[in-house]
Amino acid sequence: MRNAVIISENDNVAVAVEHVSRGTLLTWLTPDGTEHSVTAAGDIPIYHKFAVRDIAEGEKIVKYGEHIGEAGAPIRAGEHVHIHNVTSVREKLV
Repeated sequence: MRNAVIISENDNVAVAVEHVSRGTLLTWLTPDGTEHSVTAAGDIPIYHKFAVRDIAEGEKIVKYGEHIGEAGAPIRAGEHVHIHNVTSVREKLV
């Protein structure tokens, strides 16, 4: 059963479409139709983000193809991605 969504092939986070408990398998389809999964490292509230792969500290967080912040600490695949481990970074607007 798919319980997460990802929009862009550049995304390194996906969104849980239901509350997920630690140890639950998170499953989603990539834009090319390939199914992927990772085990939830902790509880993830509905509509919250989780890492689809390991993300290094300082690496850009990409959701729906857009840069939304940077990892404030290393984030493991399956880990909840939220204000506790993401730093807001204002883009230079021209």
